Amino acid sequence: MKKIIYALFAVLTLASCGSGEKNSVESALSSTDIKTVKTKRAEVSTAQKELENQLKQLDSVIDVLDGNKNLPLVSVFEVASSNFNHYLEVQGDVMTRQNVLIYPEISGTLLKVYVQEGQKVSKGQLLAKIDDGGMGSQLSQLQSQAELAKTTFERQKRLWDQKIGSEIQFLQSKTNYEASSNAVKQLQSQLEKSSLRAPFSGIIDDIIKDQGTVVAPMGPGSEVFRIVNLSNMFIEVDVPESYLGTVTKGKEALVNFPILGVSMVSKVRQTGNFINPGNRSYTIEIPISNKNGNIKPNLTAKVKINDYTNENAIMIPQSIISENAAGEQYVYITLEATDNIADIKKQIITTGRTNGDFIEVLSGVNAGESLISEGARSVKPGQKVKIQTSK
Repeated sequence: MKKIIYALFAVLTLASCGSGEKNSVESALSSTDIKTVKTKRAEVSTAQKELENQLKQLDSVIDVLDGNKNLPLVSVFEVASSNFNHYLEVQGDVMTRQNVLIYPEISGTLLKVYVQEGQKVSKGQLLAKIDDGGMGSQLSQLQSQAELAKTTFERQKRLWDQKIGSEIQFLQSKTNYEASSNAVKQLQSQLEKSSLRAPFSGIIDDIIKDQGTVVAPMGPGSEVFRIVNLSNMFIEVDVPESYLGTVTKGKEALVNFPILGVSMVSKVRQTGNFINPGNRSYTIEIPISNKNGNIKPNLTAKVKINDYTNENAIMIPQSIISENAAGEQYVYITLEATDNIADIKKQIITTGRTNGDFIEVLSGVNAGESLISEGARSVKPGQKVKIQTSK
């Protein structure tokens, strides 16, 4: 305190002598004696150095009295718990089990094609007709023979029921009737193969053979139509085996088709029971809605699958976390503040999954505590900080 008084006294003394010094300097300037001027300059220089020294003393005293002047200025935020959903981001392709090629079952000329490309068809609808090679006429003959055999059998049965005629005649008529009926059914089955029908409801994606073309059963290049069902589609995704316990049936999936600019929410419908040894992954299926029909097989989709949920998660910015030489992560917690001045505490934490710029804190920080955000890199354990208040 004595130093402060002496410093102030010196400043006042210099101020009171200011006018005298000014007159003395003016007197020296008007002198023609160079020795007098040099002497006065030396006196002024000495006084200036003394004044600067006294100003430094005053500044140091001010710093001592104002203890908060050099405290680090920081911003803080209060930690709160929130619901946290973590998503695994993967890529998959759109698939459908109803995407098939239709082949003829008999050889012959493609007499008539009843559908066009892009046409919607129902299950069992007639798509095309192949020349049956005369099987239709043969069927008519067999049906006539079968009718005669049936009439003969019915008459013979009535006689046999009345104990008229021999048993061998009854058995022969029965055998002829059954054989004729079976022959009709067999030829009908063969004749039905001349009609190509839709195996399920869908869309004719491609008509591969033109009307009038000779077709043959199953073989390279013998397919006639491609039919696709776009209403029962799914995304097939390969998931790393490390997620076997977290990506399971029923988990939420956020689906996005970048090319179409379409997004939707779905769920995992099925998980595979086989680990691919080539890439150590298993396959999952995610059903998708395709009301507009603009989603096509083999279209690429980006999928986010919910693999972890914490309803009371502590999430903090990753930017405020530091790491010590031992590899431990830590943050700074402010203790109870008085007049925006607070002590700080270095707190070791363990972290979990990330969500953008935020990370989950598993231990070390509790809801309600205040963490330093801005200025966290410039503070040291044990010092006080000044908390910046928002305006």
